[in-house]
Amino acid sequence: MASSIETADADTPTKPNSDTQEHSNNLPDAVQPLRVNWIYSVTIGLIHVLSLLAFFPYFFSWTGVIVMLLGIHVFGQGITIGYHRLLTHRSFRCPKWVEHCFAILGISCFEDSPVRWVVVHRIHHVHSDEKPDPHSPIVNFIWSHFGWLMVRNRVTHSIGATDKFAKDLLRDPFYMYIEKRPYVQLLIALAQIPVFFLAGYLGSLWAGSGQAAALQLGLSLIVWGVYVRVVAVWHITWSVNSLSHMFGYQNYKTGELSRNNWFVALLTVGEGWHNNHHEDPSAASVQHRWWEIDISYYEIRLLEKLGLASEIIVPRHLRRK
Repeated sequence: MASSIETADADTPTKPNSDTQEHSNNLPDAVQPLRVNWIYSVTIGLIHVLSLLAFFPYFFSWTGVIVMLLGIHVFGQGITIGYHRLLTHRSFRCPKWVEHCFAILGISCFEDSPVRWVVVHRIHHVHSDEKPDPHSPIVNFIWSHFGWLMVRNRVTHSIGATDKFAKDLLRDPFYMYIEKRPYVQLLIALAQIPVFFLAGYLGSLWAGSGQAAALQLGLSLIVWGVYVRVVAVWHITWSVNSLSHMFGYQNYKTGELSRNNWFVALLTVGEGWHNNHHEDPSAASVQHRWWEIDISYYEIRLLEKLGLASEIIVPRHLRRK
């Protein structure tokens, strides 16, 4: 497999970074002058603060930690498989109810609506590591990791961008309904809090624990299973935008800064092989060398075996054979 991959060399073009240009010169024009996006900023700040409850012994439980670790993967795949590979790049097909379940998992990660996420990511691919890129590290690391979320972007939230980059999603009444009623997205995301609490509370009572122990476990699942898990998924997702555009190696000369980063690939069960993805965005797999393990692709193949996925697009170098 490796023989079919063009390895990038030292002549790979690079974009200017914050060491060679002024920070403000690299900011997208659509965010200038800078204006705080209060909805995103307050949400991100509040959930980070709530996640700090995990440091209080009362909210600790091994059950909560296990639920959090499992949740990082299950809900995180709402972003990786759902928002990214399915909705943004249409790298495979599945029944609508499966697609919508992935979308609901993504919404539960508090990473915006499916339509808004897709718009931002498709703009990123069109202008990757150029000034219009919403989250390029040519500004700096903090900007690409989460700083871009804290300010208003006139393009990514415009009707014109939505019509241009997400028209296919808006043909689906499910996404149109959510987009027209932002409170529905909020209700879906918040609904997981009572679900996790009741799972812990009722499960503890069923196991024979008293009211106090049941209450403690229910609250533990909220703190660990929701707050800590959401923050973890955020930073794992954001690391693709930041670390995978700054550190790692390139298999391909893609003309931008995307890198294959093994650490990010481990955290994201595949997404860190980001240079491979930018070389062939439509492919369902980012595993181009044998050691570039892509667990998310294996899970898509599992869906296929279960009759829940079809028309899976393999990488270009395999399509040519």
